[in-house]
Amino acid sequence: MIKRLLIPLTLSALVGACSSSDERGVMSTQASSVNQAKNALSSQAKKAQLQTLVEQYTKQFLHHEPLLSTAIGVPESLAGEGYNTRFPDFSPMGMRALQDDMNTAALAVAKVNNQGFSQDEKRHQQIVADILGYYAGFSEFHGGYIDTWAGHLPYIINQLSGPLIDVPKVMQVQQPVSSVAQAEEYIARLAHFDFLVAGVIDKYKTDKLNGVQLPKKLYPKTITYFDNFLASPVAEHALVTSFMKKLAQTDISQSEQNALIEKAQEAVKNVVYPAYQTVRDTLQATQAHAPTGDGVWAQPNGDAMYLHEVRYLGDSSMTPDDIHQLGLDEVARISGEMDAILRAQGYDEGTVGERMVMLAQQPEFLYQDSDEGRAQLLKALNDQIAGIMAKTDMYYGTLPTQKVEVKRIPKVTEAGEAGGYYSQPSLDGERPGIFWINLRDMSAVPSFSLKTLTYHEAVPGHHFQIALNMAQQDIGLLRQNAPFNAYVEGWALYSELVAKEMGMYQDDPFGDLGRLQAELYRAVRLVVDTGLHRKKWTREQAIEYFHDTTGTGMTDVIAEVERYMALPGQALGYKLGMLQFVELRRMAEQELGSEFDLKRFHDLLLLPGARPMSVVRRDVKRWIANNGA
Repeated sequence: MIKRLLIPLTLSALVGACSSSDERGVMSTQASSVNQAKNALSSQAKKAQLQTLVEQYTKQFLHHEPLLSTAIGVPESLAGEGYNTRFPDFSPMGMRALQDDMNTAALAVAKVNNQGFSQDEKRHQQIVADILGYYAGFSEFHGGYIDTWAGHLPYIINQLSGPLIDVPKVMQVQQPVSSVAQAEEYIARLAHFDFLVAGVIDKYKTDKLNGVQLPKKLYPKTITYFDNFLASPVAEHALVTSFMKKLAQTDISQSEQNALIEKAQEAVKNVVYPAYQTVRDTLQATQAHAPTGDGVWAQPNGDAMYLHEVRYLGDSSMTPDDIHQLGLDEVARISGEMDAILRAQGYDEGTVGERMVMLAQQPEFLYQDSDEGRAQLLKALNDQIAGIMAKTDMYYGTLPTQKVEVKRIPKVTEAGEAGGYYSQPSLDGERPGIFWINLRDMSAVPSFSLKTLTYHEAVPGHHFQIALNMAQQDIGLLRQNAPFNAYVEGWALYSELVAKEMGMYQDDPFGDLGRLQAELYRAVRLVVDTGLHRKKWTREQAIEYFHDTTGTGMTDVIAEVERYMALPGQALGYKLGMLQFVELRRMAEQELGSEFDLKRFHDLLLLPGARPMSVVRRDVKRWIANNGA
């Protein structure tokens, strides 16, 4: 404030002391200085405006999403008092309110005049606006719900995801229970499951009236999920047993623990089970009227919805037809590399897929289908993490401080789940990241495939990217948990390739075959996803192509194809994102030559956090222009 007053006062004194011949020059200098001061103040005001908007809409989003707030462990000042007892409102009115609020937020952030902003500040503005756009969804598709990971998904009840599957997972794994107060919050949330389920059923029925309904072929496994959820005695349900395990790690007296456990059991018995039974009965009663088409094209305005998913989940402006052809081209390239390795190992008869099926049946590559065999497999995964971590210093500049653990996907959900997935650590780092692996069918997880899965889901894939993203305290909560699918999944697939460069497959041709099979798997996704949702393939046609091309176990193939049916476009992000990371690295290596530093390049990709691939491209080009500095 004092400096602002001194500038014109000093200039006024100078003008009085000047001769008339210098007067015009001094006045010009005065005007220029005043304008510079005004512009500086204007720029600061606009930056403050943007920051205020981002903080305002972050709070608004977290109030809409108390479950995400639980998963990442935010303060009540951001998500609202008692958020660990609440659920998102998945009713038609609740979802519309979220979409409207996020659309308003995205427009407001994008409209801030960024003249005078630095490149980083302009990038921040664009990323936040794009995140809010993710959560605004597609207004022209009158069905589905907003997912904090994937944006607008078309079916609020399905065999794989959605509130009724995701909520129990978060409560079992990520909701804290370290005190009596937190235990009471957990119980209060259980007691409010009727609100959660009522909203979901209302949305399901409203979507059905709008013509949007889960494809008929996905109903059997969706109903099976609810049958499994309701099958165990209350005392043995995961919502109770996980609660008991958490209590056992506290200093709460045993008598208090017993009383709390009894309350939790009563809530599951009297609220959770009846609510889920209602959902199961509703699905049973309505499945006969479900659409027989297997792709989202069979839904009202489904073609436009798929283009929305290609844009957001594939992060691509390519047409579905072009993506389909890219997938076919990549399938041919990768199959050729696999054929060379297979022939070198004496497997030279049949297609690549047939030979991979034969390989996966060899006893030396299979763990026993028993508790002991599963324990051995989990130990092998932990050993693989330790092995690659010993080499990361040579390839990555900044490493996460959070740990990563390996766990089995719970039996209740494993039938419809993918082969593996990752759940993020808490913001404070107290809860580690978790690599979940599906062990429903031990013949579907041959040992030669496990390294690649580990490098993708844990280190240096999802764990490095997500843990480092969450550690960036100066980018704000929205960006710390940014949901850019092609960036996130593309990075994890790119990490599999870097693991090969790190020597993790040295003298292990079968492990390298597993890596190539996994890459082929992602290329096939481009073909199958667009096949289902653009070219109107049937489920059976997609399964046959997937199995014949990759040689992947049939149980995994069926689950994968049904996953693409439920989540159109999501599977595109892996290969589309990875190809862009590889292209950008090659461009940087060629342009910078000896100045190229891989560790700095990886920091450039990771430390700003997840973002649209177009923004990553601009970042890399600017980095190259600055000679890799």
